[in-house]
Amino acid sequence: MLVPLVAVLRIGSRIACLIVAVSFGLFAINQTSSASTHQQEALNGTNGGPTSTPAAHPAQEGEVRKAIDEVAGKLTSPFSGITAGSTSQWVIRGVGTVMALLVYGVGIGFLARFLRLRV
Repeated sequence: MLVPLVAVLRIGSRIACLIVAVSFGLFAINQTSSASTHQQEALNGTNGGPTSTPAAHPAQEGEVRKAIDEVAGKLTSPFSGITAGSTSQWVIRGVGTVMALLVYGVGIGFLARFLRLRV
């Protein structure tokens, strides 16, 4: 009777971890590419002054990316109190990701193994 529950927990745990990890990866790629653009502008002397040309607008996020970020935001929202005083997006996203991976990956994975042994 608990076997289907164990399978659902394991699959749900893996899906939650995958979504959170992919969302953080996309965030990191976006941040590093915008940092590269900022550094290139600084080296060229066009650091946003009145004579600089407007930077190209970032590509519109696709529906899949929005859905991944929305689900990841809901999965990491229980841990937002930990980083409530921080203004760094890297700290907020990083701590949320680590906590989500610990809870959903390690915690629910442990629960599934524990339930499997009880059967």
